[in-house]
Amino acid sequence: MKLRHVLAVLAGLAFAAQAWAQLLTEKKFFTLPQYTTAGGKTIKNVRVGYETYGKLNAAGDNAIFVPHFFSGNSHAAGRYKADEKAAGYWDAIIGSGKAIDTDKYFVVSADTLVNLNVKSPMVGTNGPATINPDTGKPYGSTFPVVSIRDFVRVHKALLDSLGVKRLQAAAGASMGSLQAMQWAAEYPGYVERVVHVIGPGLDIHPYTIEMTNAWAAPIKLDPNWKGGDYYGGAEPNAGLAQALTLVSLTTLHFAWAEKVHGYKWAAEGKDPGEAMDNLFAIEDSLQKSGQARAGSSDAGHFVWLVKANQLYNLEKEQARIKAKVLFLPAKTDLVFPPELSKRWADKLRAQGNHVELYEIDGTSGHLDGIFSIGKVADQIKVFLTK
Repeated sequence: MKLRHVLAVLAGLAFAAQAWAQLLTEKKFFTLPQYTTAGGKTIKNVRVGYETYGKLNAAGDNAIFVPHFFSGNSHAAGRYKADEKAAGYWDAIIGSGKAIDTDKYFVVSADTLVNLNVKSPMVGTNGPATINPDTGKPYGSTFPVVSIRDFVRVHKALLDSLGVKRLQAAAGASMGSLQAMQWAAEYPGYVERVVHVIGPGLDIHPYTIEMTNAWAAPIKLDPNWKGGDYYGGAEPNAGLAQALTLVSLTTLHFAWAEKVHGYKWAAEGKDPGEAMDNLFAIEDSLQKSGQARAGSSDAGHFVWLVKANQLYNLEKEQARIKAKVLFLPAKTDLVFPPELSKRWADKLRAQGNHVELYEIDGTSGHLDGIFSIGKVADQIKVFLTK
C-alpha cells in the first residue's frame, strides 16, 4: 500500500475514533404529578428536563448527580448533534475517560424549579411563567416560594424513577454546589461524596444575600414588573437585562476587566468624556450581553431563583452530613470567596468528615468554576475513588 493510502486510512481511523469518543446526548422529560414544597404549598404536574450520560449499573449505585448553576440548565456535557460547536458547560470533565468518567458512572443532570431559561423548549421546569392547571393561566405572583431543598427533593423523585439507589457523588458549581451540599444533608445515607465547586459552604453569607437582592432590584423597579403579574403583557425586559448585566459584573473579577477591556472606548472616535451616551468598552459589552440574554430568560424566574438561593442555610443540619467533601473555590471569586469554603472545611473536619480543598487558579472570578474547571480535573477524578 502506498504511503498516501496508509496516511488516508490512519486519518480515517483517527476521525472515527474522535467521533466515537464525542459525547452525544438528548434532552428527556420527567413529570411528577404533584409536589408539596418545604413551605407546605402544592405544585401540580411538575415537569423536569434532564440529561443522562453513561449507564446505570444493575445495583443502581454508580450514579453521580450534577446540579446546575444560577443561570444554567441540565446541559452539563456533550452535544445534541455531532456538528454543534458548543458542548455542555462541564464537558471538560464529564465524558469517556474524563474526571467524571461516563464509562464508569451514570451521570444525571436536571433542570431546577424556576429555571431561568423557561422559554427554551429544551428546559423542563415550573415557575411563575408556567401554567397553573387550576386556572389555565401563568402562576405569576401566586407561584410559591421555593428553596434549594425543594430543588433537591424534586430531583430525588427523578432519580427514584430512573432506578438510582445511591449517589457516588453530587457535584455542582455555584448554585449547583448549594444543591450538592443539600443532597448530603437531606439524604445522608444516599450520598457518598460532595464536590462543592465555587460554593459558600453550608450557608449563604449575608453579603451575598444583599448582592443577589441588588441583582433583582432592576427587575422590581421596572414599571412592567407589576409585582410579578406581567404575563400576557409587556415583560420587564429592561430590568431583566440590567439584572443580568449585574450578574455578569459581580461574578467576574477586576483582573478580568482590566485584561479584557482596560480603558478602551466602546467605539472609535466616541470619547466617553465628550458625550454622556459615549461608553467605555466594558460598559457596552456587558450591557449588550445582558440585553441578549434577557430575550431568552424570564424575569419572574430570576426573582424566584434569587429567593431560593438566599434561603440556603444548612448550619443547623451540619451533623447530618456524613459525605466526603471536596471544596473547589476559585482564587479570585468575589461572590463566594475561598475563605468561606475554608471556614466550612474546618468545621466539617472537626466533626469527622473526610474533607479536601483545592483552589482553582484563574482571573475570571466566580466564573472560573465553569471556565477553568479542567484545571482541577485530576483532583476530582482522584477524589471520586476515595
